[in-house]
Amino acid sequence: MKIFSTRRLSCFGLLAATLLIGNTVTAATPFSVSAAAQSGTVVEVVLNADHPERYTVVKGDTLWDISAMFLRDPWLWPEIWDVNPQIENPHLIYPGDVLTLVWLEGKPRIIIQRSGTSEKIVPGVRVNSADAAIATIPFDRISAFLSRAGVASKQEMQKLPYIAALRNAMIAGAGDEVYVRGLKNPQIGEVYRVIRQGDKVVDPETNDRLGYEIIYIGSGTIVSNGDTAKMMLNDTTREAKEGDRVIKVDTLPPLNFYPRSPETETEGQIISVKDGVSRIGQYQMVLINRGLEHGMEPGYVLSIWQPGKEVYDRKVSSGMSKKFMLPDERIGILMVLKPMETSSYALVMEAYSEIRTGDRLRNP
Repeated sequence: MKIFSTRRLSCFGLLAATLLIGNTVTAATPFSVSAAAQSGTVVEVVLNADHPERYTVVKGDTLWDISAMFLRDPWLWPEIWDVNPQIENPHLIYPGDVLTLVWLEGKPRIIIQRSGTSEKIVPGVRVNSADAAIATIPFDRISAFLSRAGVASKQEMQKLPYIAALRNAMIAGAGDEVYVRGLKNPQIGEVYRVIRQGDKVVDPETNDRLGYEIIYIGSGTIVSNGDTAKMMLNDTTREAKEGDRVIKVDTLPPLNFYPRSPETETEGQIISVKDGVSRIGQYQMVLINRGLEHGMEPGYVLSIWQPGKEVYDRKVSSGMSKKFMLPDERIGILMVLKPMETSSYALVMEAYSEIRTGDRLRNP
């Protein structure tokens, strides 16, 4: 395992390259260098002991997985990019590219070999089709969830328009029509999401109520407008009922993920996991008790720690207590994807052992 330190944090364009949501392609702009980098903080980068010298990118790879082949800490990937200001149009990583690890001035760098040429990788932004540059993480597993997940207060939910009546039954599904009240100037053809108030979300540290999880019911299209609009349900994941709320489906803002450590020391906990299971593994979405008001941003990486247990020492030495605490164990890594006011949805990127709700979070 090779260790080196650097005081340079490369400003890079987009680890994710392109993010496809539905038929929309979004690209990012570069993020600013962190406060730690600006202050000259030494960043320790560790190469994996079994890192490859060369790797050929294949379709389905993610940049996180490729980074993990070379580095112990994948979010430090920009440290081994060699920025070349002579290249006017920076390149991304595409299937078929050959990545080669070399050493320049005593530091590891990655070069790319493409179509018989050798050129330095310079991260950047390129908008292209779905078969273009590889993404940071497997977006196909999470894009639908991110567009539907959320936490809202009871007051926020009560202010939303609602299904006032069903046309033909007590419950409704895809293909059925419902009547909606409270819409402001609805237009025929507009698409709305149907949601319902879910379970209460409580901060495990303070017992404060953070809001209620939003349950996604389905989506529908306005087919006639007016004070009472008629909406045709396009798809449903469960039956729609009177009292369900509706919210307009707006174009999602760019969901750009630059894996990096938070700029300030952060501690928190995992509140819950999607689908209500208690044991969590890689690529599962979790809700954490840190949000925008705590400085969370998309792409922030946090380590997951299992609290140490209190155990008995069966062979107590003189002057020592029979009970003692085992140290906390680092058991995984997650990345913040959707920060809200007081909480955030995050994706478990690595799981070294079983992760549970209540496990603690810290800077990596």
